[in-house]
Amino acid sequence: MPQRHLDRLSSTDASFLHQEGATSHMHIGGVLVFEGPAPDFTEYLDHVRGRLHLVPRYRQKLSTPPLETGRPLWIDDPDFNLEYHVRHTALPAPGTEEQLFLLAGRIASQPLDRSKPLWENWIVEGLEGGRFALISKTHHALVDGISGVDLATVLLDLEPSGPPPPADLEPWQPNPEPSAAELVLAGLRGMVGVAGGLMSRTVGAATRPGATLEVLRDAAEGVGEIVWAGLNPAPETPLNVAIGPHRRYAVVRHQLEDYKTVKNALGGTVNDVVLAVVSGALARWLNARGLRTEGIEMRALVPVSVRTADQKNTLGNQLTAMRGPLPVYIRDPVARLRFVRRAMDGLKESKQAVGAATLAAVNNLAPPTVLAQASRLQFSTRLFNLLVTNIPGPQFPLYVLGRELQDLFPLAFLPRNHALAVAMMSYNGGLDYGLLGDYDALPDIGVIAEGIDEALRELLEAVAGERTAPKRAAGRPDGSAPAQAPPAILPAAGTRPQRGPAADMRAKRGRSGSARKPRRS
Repeated sequence: MPQRHLDRLSSTDASFLHQEGATSHMHIGGVLVFEGPAPDFTEYLDHVRGRLHLVPRYRQKLSTPPLETGRPLWIDDPDFNLEYHVRHTALPAPGTEEQLFLLAGRIASQPLDRSKPLWENWIVEGLEGGRFALISKTHHALVDGISGVDLATVLLDLEPSGPPPPADLEPWQPNPEPSAAELVLAGLRGMVGVAGGLMSRTVGAATRPGATLEVLRDAAEGVGEIVWAGLNPAPETPLNVAIGPHRRYAVVRHQLEDYKTVKNALGGTVNDVVLAVVSGALARWLNARGLRTEGIEMRALVPVSVRTADQKNTLGNQLTAMRGPLPVYIRDPVARLRFVRRAMDGLKESKQAVGAATLAAVNNLAPPTVLAQASRLQFSTRLFNLLVTNIPGPQFPLYVLGRELQDLFPLAFLPRNHALAVAMMSYNGGLDYGLLGDYDALPDIGVIAEGIDEALRELLEAVAGERTAPKRAAGRPDGSAPAQAPPAILPAAGTRPQRGPAADMRAKRGRSGSARKPRRS
């Protein structure tokens, strides 16, 4: 009988399983807001069913080889039930966005069942303004969030009238579950395959010694940078505490154009501007809690995609990470951005990402027990204070069943002892933030969301030459935000939300407050 090929998780994919615990859930996703009305649930189920063949991993579950002979494998789920994974709910009246994001926090609080394919997709009706939402949740072991291929991607179309499902699409039939012997052999074959890959690279090194020495030198420098970073721990902050299983979720709407305006005027990249904005927001939040920020440089874990061109349309994780600076002690917004820019340029030159990729490759040889310990060290509070990830998205409108996608708020994850993760995604001229916080540690997550608005406003005013004093918050002579979270930054019922602090500035200069097409009535 011919041997079956079974897909094995990479060390990076498997690391997200090892890092998961009762209070630290390793799923990612998003809250997608569409113009309404919501499609019929049966119609939406058929839509998902007609696209699942494009992402076969979404019908597969985990299987662990006996005796820990290798990392887990993906196998077809013989009991796959689409209606278990695609769920339907509605917001109670009046259906505010605040209610939607409360629901998103609750869904993010629930771990995925590892005995089934690791994803859920919720259709949410009853959102104010005649809109509806989709809340997606996928385990990080399945997809890295930057790969561009997941269920949410294949459900969306470039035109209101998407392509019809393939006429010759046959009903899905799962492959038989592998036996214990097959699982053991698959694990052993995987280990032999990795060893063979190392052998072929060794032969290549003998035939191209010059190029190989350069690669090894870069990798050694990068690993050294990572070791040095570990010897210089991140500062202790209220974000680095024991967390529980429950989550809060808050969002901020901005325009991508504003970030480009800042980076074009002051230098750097959009990601540099994002880190400077997050730094300013965290400084305000710390001050609101009565904490001093002098001399404090917080650290962010900033994921970096190392996906090559031939890996562009594949699932799984092709990620490494760098420790980005968050200089909360710098009060001047322009100086803060320049510091971030110089530090990030230095990190890129330091080959820290090369070193992380090298360690990931070495981890592919590690036994599962060793890999589990190494995975937990990767997210140690010694290394960083919070996760900050910036995901580039399409700059054109997308649709599901003829309804236009208006907002795409990303949803990250919280590692152990990390109470905040900040994710942002650009889409169709907008840049949407999704802030995920521990429910108990961050009751004032709204202060951070408001601080993101204020920090961008300061940079835009600096660029425009409008260095006005920041608006003072009520009740505090120093102008810092109140200790209690302010009202959520939400649009009035039935109105189109304004995007970010520059909306009024754009109006003064005769520019539109939104780059997006107005919602149809």
